[in-house]
Amino acid sequence: MHHDMPAHGHDAGSSVLAWLLPTLALLAAAGTYLFLAHRARHRNPALGWSRWRTAGFLSGVLLIGTALLPPVAPFAHEDFRGHMAQHMLIGMYAPLALVLAAPVTLLLRTLPAARGRQLTTVLHSPPVRVIAHPAVALALSTGGLAVLYFTPLYNATMNTPAAHWLLHAHFLLSGCLFAYVIAGPDPAPSRPTVRARLVYLGVAIAAHAVIAQMMYGGFWVDIHAPIPQVQAGAEIMYYGGDIAELLLAAALVATWRPEPRRAATREPAREVTAPA
Repeated sequence: MHHDMPAHGHDAGSSVLAWLLPTLALLAAAGTYLFLAHRARHRNPALGWSRWRTAGFLSGVLLIGTALLPPVAPFAHEDFRGHMAQHMLIGMYAPLALVLAAPVTLLLRTLPAARGRQLTTVLHSPPVRVIAHPAVALALSTGGLAVLYFTPLYNATMNTPAAHWLLHAHFLLSGCLFAYVIAGPDPAPSRPTVRARLVYLGVAIAAHAVIAQMMYGGFWVDIHAPIPQVQAGAEIMYYGGDIAELLLAAALVATWRPEPRRAATREPAREVTAPA
């Protein structure tokens, strides 16, 4: 653990561009979702589209915007606590809101039949089956944190704007993937039982806590920031991560439906004896 914070040499023009581009991208994402939701209601008024899901998607977009725009973004460039707040918003809270909005289901509702079949084929393809496995999602999301903070990778991303944006993209995509395989309402190629997914979520919670505790204690971390900032960031990671993962667990339990016990519904075979 070091006492200096990576410097960011951004001039005024690049700073404005760094805020303008994500703003336009987020507005485009929100506008596209609203357009598709309106189209889904128009195509099938009886089925419609949940306004709660729409609100969830817009909340996710708002959380990402909060993380990438002032005042959080400038604070994150200068203070490790701000970076960790960004990680919580982009990598844990926003993905849960976006995934629960069921964007893939919305696409399937609004795409032409031929395109919908193509999308379904992609969702059930071998590469997607591998990526959508909970173990892979766990390694990409939680395992990536160990690589980031226990190697020089974090400091390198802080000194390179392009790498910093790639880090944000990784936080968002890996967070969405993990939320999707654990509690997503969208169709998936294969999904383990609720109990199995709870086990994977429990592993993620434990790993998150261990990384945060090691960061707080200064064990093996390679972060160029003042020690009080790193310790405060570890606390944000510990408590903020717990809340996000409890929300994910609640979303998973809410999707649970008891499976009928076939053995219990079968009538025992009766022995037929011939009359004497």
